[in-house]
Amino acid sequence: MSTRRWAATSAVMGLVAWALAQLGPDRAELGRALGDPQGLVDSTGADALVVVAVGALAWLCWAWGALGLLLTAASTAPGWAGRLSAVLLAGVLPAGARRAAAVAVGVGLSTVGPAVLPAVVAPSTAVATASQTGPALQLDWPAAPPAAPDLDWPAPAPGEHVVVRGDCLWDVAESWLSRQHPGAPVTDAEVARAVHAWWQANAAVLGPDPDLLLPGQVLRPPG
Repeated sequence: MSTRRWAATSAVMGLVAWALAQLGPDRAELGRALGDPQGLVDSTGADALVVVAVGALAWLCWAWGALGLLLTAASTAPGWAGRLSAVLLAGVLPAGARRAAAVAVGVGLSTVGPAVLPAVVAPSTAVATASQTGPALQLDWPAAPPAAPDLDWPAPAPGEHVVVRGDCLWDVAESWLSRQHPGAPVTDAEVARAVHAWWQANAAVLGPDPDLLLPGQVLRPPG
């Protein structure tokens, strides 16, 4: 590895360490996760334990990569120290392991970052939401339709009959006779005479056909 490439890699590792320090779990969280993982799950949920575990794994991979950088720098030294460092570098951190460590660090940042960023962004979002919230809107719903007015129709006089759907003059006359003579039997002849009397008394309302009764008509009893 050239000196420029080693310096660039060291700078990247420094940035990664800074990002892990900002976004990853702190020592207190790591200690709590190691000492009482069940308590952490019960208090903050299983996601918190996963975030701490991924952050710890990312730190281990970063330390592994940092050890590889130190061994890379030491392998350039002359003599037996350089040769020993080269052997340790090949055994401790081969090329495939370096790629896996880089992937693990990236996964750690992508997992820990979103879990921490909402807690940082939430206050500003709440402030923005509160500032954008104006006075409560008053919805201009249409008022309920007014209740139908009670029609001030004149009440029928005692003895008068207001025709409803299904009425016929025979039934009106028969009911009138039953009220006139309660308990006494009413014959058909008496009903027929009463029908004629009702027709004569209400000729102006019924017209020439006594069988045609319209709802709402008010019939006066014969006098």
